[in-house]
Amino acid sequence: MRARFAGGLLALAFAASAHAGLFNDDEARAQVSRLRTQLDEQTQRLDSVTQNQVEFSNQVESIKGDIAKLRGQLDELTYNLDAAQKRQKDFYVDLDNRLRKIESQGQVDQSQAEAAKAADTAAMQIYEAALTALKASDFKKAVGGFESFISSAPNSPQLPAAHFFAGYCYRNLKQLAKASDMYRTVAEKWPDDEHAPEALLARAEILEDAGQHKDARFVLSSLVAKYPSSDAAKEAKAKLKKK
Repeated sequence: MRARFAGGLLALAFAASAHAGLFNDDEARAQVSRLRTQLDEQTQRLDSVTQNQVEFSNQVESIKGDIAKLRGQLDELTYNLDAAQKRQKDFYVDLDNRLRKIESQGQVDQSQAEAAKAADTAAMQIYEAALTALKASDFKKAVGGFESFISSAPNSPQLPAAHFFAGYCYRNLKQLAKASDMYRTVAEKWPDDEHAPEALLARAEILEDAGQHKDARFVLSSLVAKYPSSDAAKEAKAKLKKK
């Protein structure tokens, strides 16, 4: 009896020990599973953060590119504005000088003016009136005067300037075909005149605005070849580099 009881206790102890071992093994598996889950979660978070950093870096590079492009556009617009302002200033300085020269000539050569033919005197009065109207930005009145002068004084030394100023007036009046013809006449008929380089540059700009890019480039190249040291040629070179 006592031996049987002892055997029963031994069997019970062995079963309890086996149960405890099973319990510890299951707990370990559960901990391993939890750790794997945590590891997966941390890995996903790391992947997400890495992806966000890559996208952010791409956005930064894109923004840098946009900023560089905008700066380039700003530099180009600033250059064009400065060039336009310079041409406008030079134009009015030239206009003032011509008016002073005409007034001075009228005072010094009064006796010669009185002896000149009535037609020539009238033509010069028309030319002077056209210059005055141009200085006042009355382009319609000015171009009418220049056209009248051109037809009434075909041998006048002022013809190149009259054609150039007429072209300037037509351009401001948005009559670009007539403006282009006037500028072309200056460059072709009086290539040695001081206005010839500016006439070519103005004609090229009109062609460019009209979408005739090939013709505009040809005119700019001709300007650089014929008048390489002129201010107009410098601007033409800059325009050719951008094309």
